[in-house]
Amino acid sequence: MSSLDSQRFVNRSLLSVLAITVCSMAITKKSATSYRCSECGWTAIKWVGRCGECQAWGTVAEVGAVIARTPPATVIEQPAVPIGSVDLLASAAVPTGVGEFDRVLGGGLVPGSVVLVAGEPGIGKSTLLLDVSARVARAGVRALYVSGEESAGQVRSRAERIDAVAPELYLASETDLATVLAQIDAVSPSLLVVDSVQTVASSSIEGAAGNVSQVREVAASIISVAKKRGIAVLLIGHVTKDGSIAGPRTLEHLVDVVIQFEGERHSRLRLVRAVKNRFGATDEVGCFDLTDEGILGLPDPSGLFLSHGDRVAGSCVTVALEGRRPLVTEVQSLLVKGNGGSPRRTVSGIESARVAMILAVLTSRVRLPLGDHDSYISTVGGAQLREPAADLAVALAVASASLDRPLAKGVVAFGEVGLSGEVRPVGGVERRIAEAARIGFDHAIVPAGSLRRDRIPSGVKVTEADHLFRALAVITG
Repeated sequence: MSSLDSQRFVNRSLLSVLAITVCSMAITKKSATSYRCSECGWTAIKWVGRCGECQAWGTVAEVGAVIARTPPATVIEQPAVPIGSVDLLASAAVPTGVGEFDRVLGGGLVPGSVVLVAGEPGIGKSTLLLDVSARVARAGVRALYVSGEESAGQVRSRAERIDAVAPELYLASETDLATVLAQIDAVSPSLLVVDSVQTVASSSIEGAAGNVSQVREVAASIISVAKKRGIAVLLIGHVTKDGSIAGPRTLEHLVDVVIQFEGERHSRLRLVRAVKNRFGATDEVGCFDLTDEGILGLPDPSGLFLSHGDRVAGSCVTVALEGRRPLVTEVQSLLVKGNGGSPRRTVSGIESARVAMILAVLTSRVRLPLGDHDSYISTVGGAQLREPAADLAVALAVASASLDRPLAKGVVAFGEVGLSGEVRPVGGVERRIAEAARIGFDHAIVPAGSLRRDRIPSGVKVTEADHLFRALAVITG
């Protein structure tokens, strides 16, 4: 072979190798390294110090290079069907027997749904869900209660105290995910309660129970089993110091319903509200009374927020809307002559910023001498007033204490107070007046132009006020 032929042979070989390399790169190509947030799952093509979705610092880490290949053919097990032929009965809510809990859920538990119940320690989450499990079990539905925080003996002791022992209620004290899944296989429950999701850990994931990776893996595994078998799942979750749900934000996105437990530790009242609900509204609130015998639903909790003594100066009743539920609540005020210096402002049950604004309006616009008095303002029964509709009741309570004149019996007031002293309209006026009339109040002070006269209940006098001066005329005459 001549040198020219040898050179041609080498060139043809190089061209063949180059063609094979190009074809291989076309079939299998390497994608760029990506970065993902461990809190919410947000992804980016380059590293950043702060997540662009949840704004958390130091949570974005490298995922690694991913080899993208042509995916194999996928076999469809459940083909798509017309939406009109989907069975609605399969997703119908089943009542739990606890009326206030069913109100928040939207009628009951849906088979295959996953509900996350969060709240501070000792607020009553375990007691409520143990009672729910027992009521469901008494109805003939098998329930499994998995406790990762307490022993089986401790849970049995609580069950005896609140009368939550039922033949179809099974109990297991486990913290290993594989063991929990094995318990589900052995019992085959229709209702599963996990107390709590932060105490269960998987041996296949590094890290202690409760960290981001463990919580995500445990929740994903339990949710997968619940969806496949149609098991209704109640997960108890911890909260952080600022009241938000502990763990990754993806946990809230994975579940179907997120329920928040609220209440003061030294008060018997507990409020349960839905923060997220795929099966119902998120403006319903359930009221419970925490007693030694357990946690009891309160279909009519308005009486808890009213004093039952004689009328005194510095007291005014309002109607707050918790979601769609009106609650009659009393606001009390006490003014004490100060000893010089900055006056003290002590508030309980109401936002301190709104109270400070109302005191400033009363001092500047109405000319009440409040600058040298210590102010103590509180709600009765541990109620929490978060909406601006309580402004007028706070203003009237403070004015009543300043003038030392009690409001007439049967007076209720609600409305938002502006910085110029005007009384602004609020929503749900008819519902508030109807609830106050049901309790026995016969005189309502409301914002001007906020209701129709033909919708006022019979026997109720309505005073429309466009400014605080008009509302204060009820006290001064």
